[in-house]
Amino acid sequence: MPGFLKRDPLDFLFSLITAVASLSVIVLIGGILYVLVSESSLSIKKFGILQFILSTEWDPVREVFGAASTLFGTLVTTVLSLLFAVPVAVGIAIFITEIAPNPLKGPIGTAVELLAAIPSIIYGMWGLFTLAPIMANYIEPALQSTVGRMPIVGRLFEGTPMGIDLLTASVILSIMIIPFTASIARDAFNLTPSIVKESAYAVGATKWEVIKDVVLPYSKLGVFGGVVLSLGRALGETMAVAFVLGNKHQITGSLLDAAATITVSLANEFTEADSDIYLSSLYYLALILFLLSFVTLAISKLFLLKAERRYSR
Repeated sequence: MPGFLKRDPLDFLFSLITAVASLSVIVLIGGILYVLVSESSLSIKKFGILQFILSTEWDPVREVFGAASTLFGTLVTTVLSLLFAVPVAVGIAIFITEIAPNPLKGPIGTAVELLAAIPSIIYGMWGLFTLAPIMANYIEPALQSTVGRMPIVGRLFEGTPMGIDLLTASVILSIMIIPFTASIARDAFNLTPSIVKESAYAVGATKWEVIKDVVLPYSKLGVFGGVVLSLGRALGETMAVAFVLGNKHQITGSLLDAAATITVSLANEFTEADSDIYLSSLYYLALILFLLSFVTLAISKLFLLKAERRYSR
């Protein structure tokens, strides 16, 4: 008699339900990939892969499309937002877990988590009506008059400060992803055994030395996981970026110029696609973003697993 027939019926039913739930995720991902490939097939046949990815042209009138400018905007805003957000998020987590007095830990932790609950469109509206004027009138002119005068770095701050540009979009994104990294980093720091920290204090280590040499090395995998989660959020963010980035298909050397990301182009132009090749090219952009997110997170997960094995040894 087969082994699975000897099992308790409820146990078998529970195993079956969990297996179906797990497989449904794979089926859902496969279905999304199939739809994106089939809908973008017309654009793939006309432009190919390398031509579409490397081309900077995006001209709906002549029906000539390329993804280079939107890929540029997506990667620049994502990388800059991580550079801005990760140090701040890790600092918040360190303060909450190691420095703040007990009465402050709860309110600060709750406030950080509430940032994650704010809808992205609210961030976008705040960015457009509040942050963008501040960036245009104060921060960006100050950057131009200081860092902008340096020989090579100064090229990043050329142009007229308008507040609707790559820099402002990156700042908005960084604010949005801070709660994810900070919350996960805080939980990772809390998992550091108290006896390890107390042993370090017992041999005369300062608080900074304990944080640098004990807490951070012990919890670095958790922090990296929070950064990966923030990376996925930054790659796929749409509404907040759409308000403050503009939708200009160009590759620019200045952070003070408007640009376009894949998500912003999809949100702004999907309803305007009046031809099959236009609509197919937008699906092609969505397919590229899907694959980019999948590959990026897969590589990050691979590094995380390797680091975990090395750390466990």
